[in-house]
Amino acid sequence: MQALADRNFTTFVELLNVAGLEPLLAEEGIYTVFAPTNEAFDELPENAIPALENNTRELEKVLTYHIVDGKILMENNLENMTSVRTLEGEELPITVTENGVQVGGANITEADIVASNGVIHQIDKVLIPPSGAENTTSP
Repeated sequence: MQALADRNFTTFVELLNVAGLEPLLAEEGIYTVFAPTNEAFDELPENAIPALENNTRELEKVLTYHIVDGKILMENNLENMTSVRTLEGEELPITVTENGVQVGGANITEADIVASNGVIHQIDKVLIPPSGAENTTSP
């Protein structure tokens, strides 16, 4: 997904590389990616990113919670869903508010960024799976 590298997602891409996941999105396949902006990562507690970088298992859980494998979900598809199963294995809740679509409490701030093997939705928060990474990303 070269489109990730071409936008305001450099922290997300760097962490995908640290976790060894970047090749996954470069392979053939169909993906929907909920990509946090660099600013979303800046909102995490100060030690969260270094802690995740030092625990690649937790980092992988967090990052794969942002990826849906095998589906291209455009914003109009998401509006009719209540959740979607992520690559991490957990269900990611989807809600529609008067301001638009939210996934896991994060607002989709730019939708339907088409990539060669899927679609990217820009979000304003880093998604934390219910089953992990609380100790590294909580204030």
